[in-house]
Amino acid sequence: MTENAEPLPDSLAPGVRRREVWAWAMYDFANSGYTTVVITAVFSAYFVAEVAGNAPWATFAWTAALAVSYALVMLTAPVIGAYADARAAKKRLLLFTTFGCVTFTAGLALAGRGDVAAGVTLIILSNFFFGTGENLIAAFLPELAEGEGMGRVSGWGWSLGYFGGLVSLGASLAYVTWAQARGMPATAFVPVTMLITAAIFALAVLPTFFLLKERAVVQPGDGWPVRAAFAQLRETLRTAHRYRDLRRFLLCLVFCQAGIQTVIALAAIYAQQAMGFTTRDTLLLILVVNVTAAIGAFGFGYVQDRLGHVRTIVLTLTGWIITVLLAWAAEGPALFWVAANLVGVCLGSSQSAGRALVGYLSPPGRQAEFFGLWGLAVKFSSILGPLTYGVVTWLSGGDHRLAILITGAYFLAGLAIVAGVDAARGRAVALSVGAGGGDR
Repeated sequence: MTENAEPLPDSLAPGVRRREVWAWAMYDFANSGYTTVVITAVFSAYFVAEVAGNAPWATFAWTAALAVSYALVMLTAPVIGAYADARAAKKRLLLFTTFGCVTFTAGLALAGRGDVAAGVTLIILSNFFFGTGENLIAAFLPELAEGEGMGRVSGWGWSLGYFGGLVSLGASLAYVTWAQARGMPATAFVPVTMLITAAIFALAVLPTFFLLKERAVVQPGDGWPVRAAFAQLRETLRTAHRYRDLRRFLLCLVFCQAGIQTVIALAAIYAQQAMGFTTRDTLLLILVVNVTAAIGAFGFGYVQDRLGHVRTIVLTLTGWIITVLLAWAAEGPALFWVAANLVGVCLGSSQSAGRALVGYLSPPGRQAEFFGLWGLAVKFSSILGPLTYGVVTWLSGGDHRLAILITGAYFLAGLAIVAGVDAARGRAVALSVGAGGGDR
C-alpha cells in the first residue's frame, strides 16, 4: 500500500489515505490483546482462583478493582477530551496512555498467590490507561471517515482489533499448552502471558504513531490549558440540551454496555466457575469467540451503513438478550459454545455500531470532547454491570447463573431507550452547531 493509493470515496474524508486508516485500526489490533487476555480470558479467572484463593469475595474484589479504574476514567475523560481538542494533543496523550498500559500490564506478572493488593493496584492502573487511550483513539474516527462511512471504517477497526486479540490470545494459548504439558502450575505460566500481551501491544502499536496524523489545530484561548479544558467542558454541558438524540443514545449506552462489559469482564470466570472449564478450555473458547467477533464487527460495519445506525443497534441488542438466555440455560458445553459464538457476533457488531453512532452525532471540531462523554457513559456502565454481577455472586453464595440472568435486564433497558433515537435528526443538529457555531 503506497501513499499514492486512492482513498475510498464513499468512506474516507478528503485527504485521508488507506494506509492512515490502517494505522488507526492497528491501535485496535494492538490494544485488544489487553482486554482479551487480561480482562476476559486469563488474568480475571487467575485473580479469582489463585491471587484471591477462591475466597467468597473474590469475584466481587475483581469487579470492584475494575470499577475503581473505570471511575478514574470517568472523572478524567471529559477534561482530557476537551484538552485534546483545545491543544490538538490527541496523539501525544495517546502515546502517554499507551506507555502506561503496556508498563502496568507487564507488571501484572508480579502478582502471585495471595498478592491481592498488588493485583488490584496493577489492574486499576493498567485498565485506567487502557480506557483513556481507547477514548483518544476513537476521537480520530470523525477525522478519517465521512458521516455515512463511519460505520464501515469503525467496523474495519473493530474487526482488525479482534484479530489483534487473536494474536495475543493465540500466543498465550500456545505457551499455556506447552507449560501445562510439562506440569507447570498457573502461577508459573499466567505471569508469562502478561509479558507476552504487553510485548505484542508495544510492537503492534508502532504503525499508529508513525502514520496517523493529528489533524486538529490548536484552538485560540488564554489561560492555563487545563482551565480552558474545564471551560470547554462546562460549555458542553451548558449546550447539552441541543443534542437530544446524542443524550438519549449515551443513556442507552450506559445500560447496554453494562451488560456487554459484564460479559467481557466475567466470561472466563463464568466459564470456569459455572461450566467447569480449564484455563486451556477457556482460552480456546475465547479464541473462537474473537473470530466470530471480528466477522461481526466487519460485516455489521457494512450492514450499519445500509440498515441505519439505530436499527443495527436494535438488532444487536436483541441478539444479546438471546445470548444471555442461552448461557443461563446451558447445562453442558455444547449450548454454552453456541451462546459464546453468538456473543462474538453481538460483541463485534454492537461495539462498532456504538462508536460510529457517537461520531455521527458529534459536532465537527469537537470530536475528542464528545468521545470523552462517550467514554464517560461506557466507563460508568463498566462499573454498573460487573459490580452488579459481583454483588449478586457474593450475596447468593456464588450463583453465577443468577448473576448472568440479571445481566440480561440491562440489554432490555437499552433496547427500550434506543428506540427513541432519531439518528438523522441528531446528525442535522450536530452539523448545524459545528465547530464554533450554534450556542458556542
